[in-house]
Amino acid sequence: MNPPQPKSAREAGAIALAQRVLRIEADAVIALAERLGAEFEQAVDLILQRRGRVIVTGIGKSGHIGRKIAATLASTGTPAYFVHAAEAAHGDLGMITPEDIVIALSNSGASEEVLTIVPLVKRQGAKLISITGKPDSPLAREADVHLDAAVAEEACPLNLAPTASTTAALALGDALAVALLDARGFGADDFARSHPGGSLGRRLLTHVSDVMRLSERVPQVREDASMMAALIEMSRGGMGMTAVVAADGRPIGIFTDGDLRRALERGCDARSATISAVMTRNPRNIGPDALAVAAAEMMERQRINQLLVVDDRGALAGALTTHDLMLAKVI
Repeated sequence: MNPPQPKSAREAGAIALAQRVLRIEADAVIALAERLGAEFEQAVDLILQRRGRVIVTGIGKSGHIGRKIAATLASTGTPAYFVHAAEAAHGDLGMITPEDIVIALSNSGASEEVLTIVPLVKRQGAKLISITGKPDSPLAREADVHLDAAVAEEACPLNLAPTASTTAALALGDALAVALLDARGFGADDFARSHPGGSLGRRLLTHVSDVMRLSERVPQVREDASMMAALIEMSRGGMGMTAVVAADGRPIGIFTDGDLRRALERGCDARSATISAVMTRNPRNIGPDALAVAAAEMMERQRINQLLVVDDRGALAGALTTHDLMLAKVI
């Protein structure tokens, strides 16, 4: 090995090398996009036509990429799982049914462990899609559909370590997953149901009705109430506001801490003023079936900390605060 370079030269060399790696890998993906054709459409159609699952297989770095492709497919509406090529030859092939699709990854298209299971996959009646860097390889020839993931060069200075080739295969797998997502009409709600434990799931699955305080817990007064009565009601409710409702239950106003501060600045006498003189009329509101994240966005946009919830008749159904949304981990 050569003696180490001075730190400054080493840092400059590292940045230059990193930039070269990123450019090579970016170029590999761009070239891949430009040569996508009928084979890609055939792969999408083949998967959509089958009633089974997608089994992704590979070995080495291709195996690692295969695991990620299987995970992306599974989370976007295409049931999939990964089977290690070596383990498949030792019993795991029993997982494969005639209705399944096998996606086999091998940059060389000649990985012995992958080629060993190909005849057995075909004997099971499953269909085979291959992703390789060599269209004339044994794996490419045996596949029902071959997807060409060839790259001009690896990003490794020795042109040996799988770098650009694994990036291209991963990008091709993502493209396949997204094309299938679109073809299946897979939407945000579907995505949330497969990600219920994360912040995205909470944002897409939590509705206003899950977060709001029901109307009986919401401080509220009638329009003819005194300002002092409204202040007492605000203190009881602990929401920093009180709704002002008509006889039929419709909210016609809201009185918040901000309204109180502005009223006092104007010299208003809390003992004699009526709530109708100091409330904010036509308050913002939202329906209980709306997503909680929509309520959060409305409150942020309007710079308000409380939001009334009304039902289909326009009557007060509840209310929520930014603190309620924080407790539900929506924001």
